[in-house]
Amino acid sequence: MQMVLDRSEPIFVAGHRGLVGSAICRALESAGYTNLITRTSKELDLRDQAAVRDFFRAEKPRHVVCAAAKVGGIVANNDYPGTFIHDNLAIQTNVIESCRETGVEKLIYLGSTCIYPKHAPQPIREEHLLTGPLEPTNEAYAVAKIAGLMMCRAYAKQYGLKSVTLMATNLYGPGDNFDLEKSHVIPALMRKAHEAKLAAAETMTIWGSGTPLREFLHVDDMAGAARFCLQNDVPYDMVNVGSGAELSIADLASLIRDVVGFQGELVFDKTKPDGTPRKLADSSRLRGLGWKPEIALRDGLAETYEWFLAARDARLSV
Repeated sequence: MQMVLDRSEPIFVAGHRGLVGSAICRALESAGYTNLITRTSKELDLRDQAAVRDFFRAEKPRHVVCAAAKVGGIVANNDYPGTFIHDNLAIQTNVIESCRETGVEKLIYLGSTCIYPKHAPQPIREEHLLTGPLEPTNEAYAVAKIAGLMMCRAYAKQYGLKSVTLMATNLYGPGDNFDLEKSHVIPALMRKAHEAKLAAAETMTIWGSGTPLREFLHVDDMAGAARFCLQNDVPYDMVNVGSGAELSIADLASLIRDVVGFQGELVFDKTKPDGTPRKLADSSRLRGLGWKPEIALRDGLAETYEWFLAARDARLSV
């Protein structure tokens, strides 16, 4: 199963400044990979077909990890569906087509468990894809990521492009986006708790009822999964990547409150949408091949909060 992978071969990590891409770069560098190719969005607009084609022809990467995407939390997904579907379709189409054209040996494509039906059986298995309606608040993003998976499958069938799509559960960790409008649930709750603590507020308001159940995975564990799939001959074209543990949003908020040190009361605004009631990924395919997560949620949250404080202090000192 282990592939003989030359650690000096060029690997293009698309989206290397994002939460996932930066973690993947760290994971590959720590494993001794010495020829990582990266470009910022200003240096290479992945939505630009001609620019992506010229880049691939010039750099000739042997392997590609596509972690570049337009991402956001429930607010951004709900308010900007046109942007989410356009940008993600453009990015992945250009990258996958250039992989085919230049003979890339292996593509690791990052998907998300939000591609599964809103009321999928739990825990969610890979075969539950396209068996029911999607969650309306992130439908545009989900459709785009499904299209990327289907493009990978079609290119494997017609052109022999080898790829593995990683369907990641909710990710968090150092490097996350803490913008309240664009962030996912953990950084949003963490920033709100931090600001409530600074203000000595008596309460902190949280969207929804607090009852939905969610699974969370530290981004370094996700990066380890990407490295595992790059290094090994995975016999699947898509695999779920999750921690296997779940908790309610209310329990998550309480845990974050403790990590941050906020002493006030949590108030749930039930007029706001909850999103999918439960989303737990069955990661038995990947676990059966030898991968497993290593970072406990509380430890990961504490590390993430430390990173947030350091990044905030760095910005204030400029």
